[in-house]
Amino acid sequence: MILVFHNNDKVVEIFDYANNQEIEIALGSIQERMLSIAFKNKSRFIGWCHHSLKEDLNLSEWNSILKHQLLLVSFETSDHFYITSSIGYVEDTPFINVNKKVKYPTWLMSSDVGVIHASVLLKFEYLLKYRLTLNLFLNNIAKIGMKQGLLCYSNPSLLKKSLENKIISKKNISTIDLLWFVKSNYRFRWILLYGLNLFIYKKRFIIFPFFRVLFKNPIRNKISFDDLKLKVYRKSILPTIDVLIPTLGREKYLKEVLLDLTKQTLLPKKVIIVEQIPNKGETTKLDFLAQKWPFEIDYTLIYQLGACNSRNIGLQKVSSDWVFFADDDVRFEDDLLRKAFNYIDCYGENAITISCLQENKVIKQQVVTQSSTFGSGTSIVKSSIIKKIKFDMAYEFGYGEDSDFGMQLRNLGTDILYVPTVKMLHLKAPIGGFRSEIYREWDKELIQPKPSPTVMVYNLKHATEEQKQSYKTTLFFKFYRIQSVKNPIEYYKLMNKMWVKSIYWANFLIKQYSNEI
Repeated sequence: MILVFHNNDKVVEIFDYANNQEIEIALGSIQERMLSIAFKNKSRFIGWCHHSLKEDLNLSEWNSILKHQLLLVSFETSDHFYITSSIGYVEDTPFINVNKKVKYPTWLMSSDVGVIHASVLLKFEYLLKYRLTLNLFLNNIAKIGMKQGLLCYSNPSLLKKSLENKIISKKNISTIDLLWFVKSNYRFRWILLYGLNLFIYKKRFIIFPFFRVLFKNPIRNKISFDDLKLKVYRKSILPTIDVLIPTLGREKYLKEVLLDLTKQTLLPKKVIIVEQIPNKGETTKLDFLAQKWPFEIDYTLIYQLGACNSRNIGLQKVSSDWVFFADDDVRFEDDLLRKAFNYIDCYGENAITISCLQENKVIKQQVVTQSSTFGSGTSIVKSSIIKKIKFDMAYEFGYGEDSDFGMQLRNLGTDILYVPTVKMLHLKAPIGGFRSEIYREWDKELIQPKPSPTVMVYNLKHATEEQKQSYKTTLFFKFYRIQSVKNPIEYYKLMNKMWVKSIYWANFLIKQYSNEI
């Protein structure tokens, strides 16, 4: 480990902890010194740290944090990042609402303290020509690299817990640099949306910065880590795995899933099946469950509809080291689980989501990345983690339970990796969805809530204020085209009423099910 200590403006010390010696400081910016060291030490990790935090470094934990070279980890000591929360006007992912108490996936980087592998840092040498500040340099590395498989985190364990409240003061990003960042890393139209939201909700005009950035070349953002080969971080010694499958009216498809599981080179220990039947008195048609299977069948029949409830019942029955959340209408090859655990071992993470596409659908992405979602029918998770959480019943018969479950995982310090090269086929069975007419309390409302209250539940629980405001703006324009009120003023009034209704019913759902989480 080589650490570059700075005072925000220049390097004040460079220390090689492996050889216990100080390295001579040459002229140049902080990032130039980091790159110079990386050229001479291509197999080492290069860290940075504000000099006032030197005694607060928790170096004994760094080895457990640095599992492989495709990592970029930092920690911001203040309550806000260099790139301000207004970035929520253009980004709706969970990566910007950072839980600083745990390891959390984010591209929001800090110059306070952090670390990157030399081989990764060298990929971004070209950024020097843009003469970026250290913070803008680090945030561009994270934003660009994250799309190509660089795993980026905020991690409080970089510093000693007793001292992690020490705050390093520094300037926030300027409006011009923020617009330049947006232009470089998002589509151009998002600059317009950013300006519109800033005017609507903050009463700020950015005409001058907008025209400055309009003629400024974007920062190049095409890189690849294909030449960096990861070593196995840990080896799962015969991992045990349970498979959780909720089902309703898909006997034929469920049997095919079970047959695929029997062919696995890594057999599951137990398959947990929770069957929903809407009418009491009806009997199961899953007679084939009585056959002899090479794994235990744990079968539960319930006379209550709802995927959240079914999965929660199934989660209570998990007893293996890992749980595979599966759907009842998927097909897969005999090495699916073995391949999945190869990636789990390589990256050392505790949750992955695998590819699940319909026939003839192709995904261009072929690299492992940090997932902004969670697939409740396509994921494998460490069982010890899911014992602490459950699917929020506020989403039952609505949308968002997958995303909410993913946020619960992240807020426990568990990242979710998307592995596109481990694939399942989604048959999209004809009997699907909720399969029965569901009536909600708000169906009787004269003014219907917009968006759906379950969507609003997610926004209220997990989105930043700016993300909620931006969602409202984009919804306003999208819904205008498909509704009947074409008078803009009347439509604006109507949408505000629908938005308020949605918030009301979302809070109703949150309160109703608050004791169940």
